Amino acid sequence: MRCDMHVHTRHSGMCNIPLLDRVCRECYSDPRAVREAALARGMHLVTVTDHDSIDAAEELRRHPDFFLSEEVTCTLPTGTGFHMGVYDIHERDHVELQRRRDDFESLAAYLRERNLFYTVNHVFSSLTGPRRADDFQLFRAFPGVETRNGAMPWRTNRHAEELALRFRQAPVGGSDAHSIAYVAHAYTEIRGARTKEEFLSGIKSGAGLVGGASGSAWALTRTVLDIVAAMMRETPWTVALSPLALVLPAVMLGNYARERWFAWRWMRALSAGEGARLPVTAR
Repeated sequence: MRCDMHVHTRHSGMCNIPLLDRVCRECYSDPRAVREAALARGMHLVTVTDHDSIDAAEELRRHPDFFLSEEVTCTLPTGTGFHMGVYDIHERDHVELQRRRDDFESLAAYLRERNLFYTVNHVFSSLTGPRRADDFQLFRAFPGVETRNGAMPWRTNRHAEELALRFRQAPVGGSDAHSIAYVAHAYTEIRGARTKEEFLSGIKSGAGLVGGASGSAWALTRTVLDIVAAMMRETPWTVALSPLALVLPAVMLGNYARERWFAWRWMRALSAGEGARLPVTAR
């Protein structure tokens, strides 16, 4: 069985770019369209991981192939922000996750108490801000790591895979799709699973196989253009901003290069043991 374990819908909130954060959403995908796309592209189960929201469940909970998940924006004791995927949750879990997301010790205690499976997402990405060496000491205790993110460069994903292999953490793959075009672009597979329960049990045990593609500068540009087009349909006056789309390819290429550099820098630092006790060895 296969499932795209990281995908967004229109319930992921507003983007975090100044000024645009008032008019532009992170994603405009309808939850039902996400489900249909996932199934059409070979997925057997469906989940969505909206940013700090479970509102998409209202439209999907009636389907037996659906299970509820969430991408929680969290803060480590070092002050570092990161994204955590938490899977197969209930509404009450969402309430507690949001209440505790800036208190890492309390959050970790709740996750253990509820025996919830969770991952650190795009661990070698600058998407959520800077990293500190001590952050990776905490990440090593997570039961899972997102080792295939369909929006991240191949090298970034490769370093995440190395981290997971080193500390025997369960691998998870997902598209991180913010537009319908890339739903199921990456996924997690549990061979031999016949039910949702068997699939989720396999994920927790570390039997997951990640598949699909990593990201590219073109894919990132296509996603942003899709978001911009949807924004203009929803808020017509933003068409006045359309000339800015001409610079998007260059901006996205620069962002892609920055992500590759960020991943290389941190893997090199960790392998050399700079400021940390984490003996990661790049292969």
